[in-house]
Amino acid sequence: MTTINDIVLVYFEDSPLVFARIEDISPDVKPNWYQVRLLLLQVPVQAVTWILKEAYIDGTEFTMNGKKMRLEKIVAPEAKEETRPLEKETPLKKPAADKAGGAKVIALSDLKKKENPS
Repeated sequence: MTTINDIVLVYFEDSPLVFARIEDISPDVKPNWYQVRLLLLQVPVQAVTWILKEAYIDGTEFTMNGKKMRLEKIVAPEAKEETRPLEKETPLKKPAADKAGGAKVIALSDLKKKENPS
């Protein structure tokens, strides 16, 4: 069942259109209909309220102005724990002077020692 704070994908004429978060579902004055406030996750963000039956909220196709619409609840994929082999630790080597330009790497810690003799 789709409910408040769920993310849905809104389909328009069988094509995915926009993601939305369900902000609120409250009963409408018509029996068995609900006012569904959706936050459309697009730029710029927009809030809309649609009056839908429970079946429509749960994914049954409906029409708006003669156009087919459908909401599909999005379920986040399970987070896979990445496992990779442990790498051997190797000591850091100081790079040699650049052969082309004669530049060399200066450690910031050495500069700090020269500026603040303590």
